[in-house]
Formats: sequence, C-alpha cells, structure tokens
Amino acid sequence: MVGSIEVANHKVYLNGAVHNHNGFEEKLEELRKLLGKVDGDVLRIVCVGAGAWGSVFAALLQDSYGQFRDKVQIRIWRRPGRAVDRATAEHLFEVINSREDVLRRLIRRCAYLKYVEARLGDRTLYADEILKDGFCLNMIDTPLCPLKVVTNLQEAVWDADIVVNGLPSTETQEVFEEISKYWKERISMPIVISLAKGIEAELDPVPHIITPTQMIIRATGVPVENILYLGGPNIASEIYDKEYANARICGAEKWRIPLAKFLRQPYFIVWDNSDLVTHEVMGGLKNVYAIGAGMIAALTNESATSKSVYFAHCTSEMIFITHLLAEEPEKLAGPLLADTYVTLLKGRNAWYGQMIAKGELSLDLGDSISGKGTIQGVSAVEAFYELLSQSSLNVLHPEDNKPVAPVELCPILKTLYKILITREQGVRAILQALRDENLNDPRDRIEIAQTHAFYRPSLLRQP
Repeated sequence: MVGSIEVANHKVYLNGAVHNHNGFEEKLEELRKLLGKVDGDVLRIVCVGAGAWGSVFAALLQDSYGQFRDKVQIRIWRRPGRAVDRATAEHLFEVINSREDVLRRLIRRCAYLKYVEARLGDRTLYADEILKDGFCLNMIDTPLCPLKVVTNLQEAVWDADIVVNGLPSTETQEVFEEISKYWKERISMPIVISLAKGIEAELDPVPHIITPTQMIIRATGVPVENILYLGGPNIASEIYDKEYANARICGAEKWRIPLAKFLRQPYFIVWDNSDLVTHEVMGGLKNVYAIGAGMIAALTNESATSKSVYFAHCTSEMIFITHLLAEEPEKLAGPLLADTYVTLLKGRNAWYGQMIAKGELSLDLGDSISGKGTIQGVSAVEAFYELLSQSSLNVLHPEDNKPVAPVELCPILKTLYKILITREQGVRAILQALRDENLNDPRDRIEIAQTHAFYRPSLLRQP
C-alpha cells in the first residue's frame, strides 16, 4: 500500500495510525462465532444508503476488516443513475490532484482518465461509479477507501447477516418495505444497525413519534432484539480523518455489547446503552434547533452574543421536550447537548439554516440538497410541531394556569415551523422570536419541566 510500511503484524501509516491485524482479526472471529459462522462461511455486511455517514461507516469497516476476504464481505448499496454535475466533477478533479495517495491509487487502478474526461466535460460520471473509487457525492472533499458498490437492492440484502441503515428517515420506510420482499424466505432475520437521526410523526390512534428503527421493524418484522441504533456527537468526514470521536450503540444486550466491541477503534470509541428509541429521537431533535442556529449566525453576522442567547432558548426547549418524552430525562442531557453542539458547529442542518438566511438557497428546493444529501431537520420540525400541538397532550401553562398544547411553550419550534413548513413568516422571524420581550426566561421553562409531571409515554408508544 502506498504510504505505509509493513512491520511484523502491524501496518504503520505515515499519519501515525497503526492497524493491528491480529487485533481486528480476533474481534472479527468473536463476532463470527456469535453469529454461528464456520470456516468458509463469509460474514456478509451491507450498508443501505450512501450518504456521508453511511459511506464513512462502510469505509471504516472496509479499512479495518476488508483484508480478511475469506471471512467477511463489506458492501454498500446506493441507487444507480445519479449523475455528477459538471461543477462537482471539476471540484472532484481538484481534490484528486491535491492528494498524492489518491492520485496514485487511481492511476494504479486505471481509473484516473475518466476523471480527466469529466473535468473537460467529455464524460458524465455517476454517483455509484465514483463511490467505487472512494468518493461520496455528499462528501467530495474527504476521499474514502475504494468500496464494493451494489446497485441492485435484492442482490445487496437478501443474504446479508448485518444490514446498516444509512438512509434518511424520509426514505427508510419505503426502502425497507421493498427489502422485506427479499427476506420472506429467510430462516432467520439479520441484525440491523440504523444510523438515521430523523423522525416522523403519526397522529392515530394517538399522537406518537415514529423512528427509523420502528419503521424497519414495522416494514420487515425484524425482532426488536436484532435492531440497534448507533449515533453520537460526530461529523462523518472527521471520523474518517481519524479525529477522536465517540458514539453509542443502543438496543438489546444480546447484540449491542459485542457490536460495540467490533466497531470500537482507538480513535472511534463506541459505548453501549439499552435505551434505543429515546436516543434515536434525541438525535432527530437536535437537527430541529441546528437549522435555527444557522439562521441566527447568518442574520447576526456570526454574533457570539446572539448565538449564545439562541443556545439558551433552544436548549431550554429541548430539555422541556425531553421531559415529555422520557421518564428519566436527566440521563439524556449530556448526549443531547454534545450532539447538538457538534451539529451547530459543523453539521449540515446548521449549514442549511445559514444558506436559507443568506438567500443562497431557496425553500422551494426542498430538503434534498446537492452535495449535502437530505436535511433531516426540516421533516423533524414538522413532526415535532404536529405532535406537540395536539390538545390531547395539553399541559398547564405556568402563568395563565390554563391547559395549552406543549408547542405553546416552545416559541423557537413554532417559529421554525412557520418559516420552513407553512412559510407564513420570513426567515427574520427567528430574530423576533429571540427578542420578544414577553418570552419566558429559559430557566423558567426548565424549572417548569422539572417541577411538573409532563412525561407522556404514549409519544414513544411506551406502555
């Protein structure tokens, strides 16, 4: 491999990272044994969806375990036919030529010429084609390792032992309903790890949240013990660049503990937790307020004071909402704030809010943005607003002493809904929401949540 030196059972990379072949092989063997694999029976892992996080997840596994070809197969599925536009092809060519290791790899694989032709406008590249060479369309600036790409969904999943859901929540139900057709003849169901952080809402028979893992269970009949959620305060490209990061894998003990060990790396620490749905919902909640944070940053010319005022209000609303969703919300405070913080710093939802506020993006473009993928905070704004506006969830207003829908105590959420969904207000309304002299002190909202019995288990379909 270019840029590395073999030393005994270690591969030492020029950036200082060390891969211990024996260590990864031992972890792989442990997982294979738990899954009942024998010699000659390959462990099949497939990532469904090739956004930034899904592609990085597949690349991390390929980097760590791809060398053991007789024991594990790692593939990624994405839809075929997505053309790479001329501007992206030109930028991709610049990225390739700025990285000697990538340039040498493409030349060695006889793949460089097609990028030259695309740069000149003589050829059209496709997203699945460049992914094979390690380029994710949503993350061009961070080249990955070459990946085994499959564009036929049935071929990808029918015999998979572990399926990783890298789809946005808005596509999860549809794709896994199709997948279920290919699993009807299976004797045993695979393990499913969902990376999706979005949520959807349903109002019948009672208002409740639907998470991607619940969509998968409903669509496929995968047992609850076989489905897990993995998420944390991280940016996909930085994880692949070996910035120190951590995440939690949540679900039943049977699989979360061995999978946490299998996924853990020196620079990517994976903890485990039993609370699947609540962590999944919290991952969607922070996307809501990240969009507003991006708007505030753009409208105030990155004013630290304005951003801190917004942060105080949005965190108080998130704390209030967690008291509706969780019986022990204090356990979620650290993970939720950490995930919110990193998303405000560098996440695509905050970027989207900035671009909308600057006028560089239009709401008419929808929530699927070229080069970024799906902005999941948009659908999450709608879902949380619809749920929390239901009269069946009424709480007592602290000042008026009258029952009100929970959303009436969440002015930031209400304003984002009116900007993004109904479009009855312009983007500057987010500033007015902060500057409204009648707005409650954020501390008061937290105190209300902590001193009243607001927990609504029906929101997460809990008994």
